[in-house]
Amino acid sequence: MMNTENFIPISTLCQHYKLEISFFNHLDENGLIDILLVDNTQYVHKESIYEIEKIVRMHKDLDVNIEGIDVVLNLLQKIDSLQTELLRVRNRLLLYEN
Repeated sequence: MMNTENFIPISTLCQHYKLEISFFNHLDENGLIDILLVDNTQYVHKESIYEIEKIVRMHKDLDVNIEGIDVVLNLLQKIDSLQTELLRVRNRLLLYEN
């Protein structure tokens, strides 16, 4: 049997966030989270909790559907990558200015 100590059962998340299990299954189907099945119990890795928190906040507080959440997360990832690239370019530019 696999060690599940770094994983959280989906049922625990359902109780905590007051959401149906189908919500998490839809997230999994859309590639937003990875669900692991062990002995007929669905789990997510503890490291994905930060991302799940963001997703649940968007869904509950802003009433964004799963497709919208997917778009928002992709845009946030793109912004992050552009900021990293901009910082790299600025640092290279500083080398040439000095």
